[in-house]
Amino acid sequence: MPKRRDAAAARLVPAGEAARALGFSLDTLRRWDREGRIRCVRDHANRRAVPVSEIERLSGRPPGLKTGTRLSARNRLAGVVRKVEADGVVALVEIEAGPYLLAAVITRDAVEELGLVPGVKATAAVKATSVMVERS
Repeated sequence: MPKRRDAAAARLVPAGEAARALGFSLDTLRRWDREGRIRCVRDHANRRAVPVSEIERLSGRPPGLKTGTRLSARNRLAGVVRKVEADGVVALVEIEAGPYLLAAVITRDAVEELGLVPGVKATAAVKATSVMVERS
């Protein structure tokens, strides 16, 4: 049976992968570590590893969305609920995500369980086997 990695170890990235993610060489990462420009930790074999938070800090990109659950959907659009229309067992929920307005038909129970009302922050996670693309 394989060993399970603890949560702290899962949030560390080997130095080589971290350097690639940041777009520079491993030598630069080592130098930055010595200069204190990046925070590295050492494993039991004295190899450098970089916390994900450091990669996010130095990349200049916004951190990935944290949903609190593990989902396979990779297309996530964070926004604000603009309208909820419940009728019977279903509800139409409109989410404004940046310049986009998304509409989702979900159950009334889901609306109530999630507390979806206008003004609430929400994320639309999209996983589709069929996506239509229109040329602009």
